[in-house]
Amino acid sequence: MPAMPLDAELAAWLRLTLTPGLTGERMRRLLSAYGGPRAALSASAAALSRHVPESVAAEIKRGLADDAVDAVAAWLQEPANRIVTLADPHYPQQLLEVPDPPSLLYVKGDLDLLRRPALAIVGSRNASPQGVANAEAFARILSESGLTIISGLALGIDAAAHRGALAGCGSSIAVLGTGADIVYPARNRALAHELAERGTLLSEFPLGTRPLAGNFPRRNRIISGLALGCLVVEAAAESGSLITARLANEQGREVFAIPGSIHSPLAKGCHALIKQGAKLVESARDVLEELHWPAEAPSAHAPADPRTDARARHLLDTLGEEPCDRDTLAARSGFNAAEISVLLTQLELDGAVATLPGGMIQRIHR
Repeated sequence: MPAMPLDAELAAWLRLTLTPGLTGERMRRLLSAYGGPRAALSASAAALSRHVPESVAAEIKRGLADDAVDAVAAWLQEPANRIVTLADPHYPQQLLEVPDPPSLLYVKGDLDLLRRPALAIVGSRNASPQGVANAEAFARILSESGLTIISGLALGIDAAAHRGALAGCGSSIAVLGTGADIVYPARNRALAHELAERGTLLSEFPLGTRPLAGNFPRRNRIISGLALGCLVVEAAAESGSLITARLANEQGREVFAIPGSIHSPLAKGCHALIKQGAKLVESARDVLEELHWPAEAPSAHAPADPRTDARARHLLDTLGEEPCDRDTLAARSGFNAAEISVLLTQLELDGAVATLPGGMIQRIHR
């Protein structure tokens, strides 16, 4: 069945935004000069050249192949899919405040989430088990407090933040560095489908856009721009998450960071942010208080602590806060290797410890 033709106004928006060389700044210049995309498309090349380079004016007059617009029309036939332009009342007010707002957004899922108060949670793709646990826990509590959690669908901290947020009433938005019809990374396909059903997938990139390296720093301004603040859970010294934090600061958003061990490479970025003025946070309540947001009481259905075995508790206390190898753990605790193995298996199944690369054991706080 052929796709329904697009509304003339939306088709004009698409034809302009898909024009090669027409950046967001140039697009806004044309909108300011002509009042809307249809009027801009009707202008002569000579008139357009007063606002954009001649090569771009020529591309506008050359026009797009109908296939590009038809592909979008077909995508919009899915009930959950929507395009929101700068002129749309659903366009998020927060994004209008950033220096380079997207001309249009491809949205899949709950459109209303774009206008709700939100917090960005970002961090390392190669997160530690404790970092993943922190991201899930913070996101769940903040979501239960009514904040929508925004992240970038990457592996590690991003994915953990989305999972935690979906457990609360605030839900979650994933801002993509690809077209809205592409899931990247593929390992997060199931999570992306859940977000499309119970949250929102969002992209400024045309349908079919592949995961190009330059797209991800660009999409970070949307992650921070949609939010009241940005929480960095774990980040190495050169982490891309620091780009999001910097953009958040430039956009006038609050920046938060969770501290870590001075020996952990994944804490270096957070410590640098704290030195630069980011708020050090140890609990979700710290974030809520800084945002002057009412905190919800802890969920009544939170699971009980499974670490009731006295021997397991002793081993956990012996482990302490720094990663430790089994031989050192045996020497500290007085347990033999077989006992250590049994107890660590119990604690790992309970989610109280995790085995790191190289066999080191790390305690996990939840």
